[in-house]
Amino acid sequence: MTTVGLLYPGHAAEDDFPRTEILLDTDIRLPLFSTEAGEDVYRADALREQGDPDRLAEGVEELRLAGAEALIWASSGGSFGQGWEGAHEQIATLARAAGLPASSTSVGFGHAVRELGARRVAVAAPYPDDVTGLFAAFLASAGIEVVATASGGADSSAEAGSWGPDEVKRLVREADHPDAEVVLVPDTSLHTTAYLPELEELIGKPVLTANQVTVWEGLRLADRRTWAPPLGTLFATREPVLRQLEPKGIEVRE
Repeated sequence: MTTVGLLYPGHAAEDDFPRTEILLDTDIRLPLFSTEAGEDVYRADALREQGDPDRLAEGVEELRLAGAEALIWASSGGSFGQGWEGAHEQIATLARAAGLPASSTSVGFGHAVRELGARRVAVAAPYPDDVTGLFAAFLASAGIEVVATASGGADSSAEAGSWGPDEVKRLVREADHPDAEVVLVPDTSLHTTAYLPELEELIGKPVLTANQVTVWEGLRLADRRTWAPPLGTLFATREPVLRQLEPKGIEVRE
């Protein structure tokens, strides 16, 4: 059995993760702890507050007791909102607190893009324009070129969590660009697990969504590869597309 512990802010689309367990159809487990989300608004200062180390630390012991082999901060805005250096400091602090490898959704996006061998992406984000710009800047710091963006203008995770497939598909179609090799859909508040292949069929290229990337990043840290085409191209490749990725998070040893 492989167990990846998820720290998830508040409540919005956390039911995507039990669905992911079912689609993986293996001995992979994804225990989840809901952290205190604070003010639910897509605004830079609120996103930084959401990722406060004390809030992340709340669920560490519970996830350790659940047998977690790696921890993921399952928040896009709560990680990229810290900026590139801040996001890496955030997961280093989490790893030291847990004594386990740790990462976050936003850092995972960088690894997942490289896994697919891509360099140019489009971003389909539910956020206001300024928050979408923060994510694009984060990707640029990872050496990923953002060739197009589309912002859904949602004000909060509660609003994004209420979106159905039609809203997400419309946003993905709007964001897609001929030069983009992959379309990225950040925000773990969006329900996307049930229709990932539909998103990819819609535009004829890989689509990476936040909840999908969150699980993949956790399995990467746990050295566990699994083949699950219903979870999109990222899970449909039996061998890594790229042979070299960044180190697997922060290893903390006693």
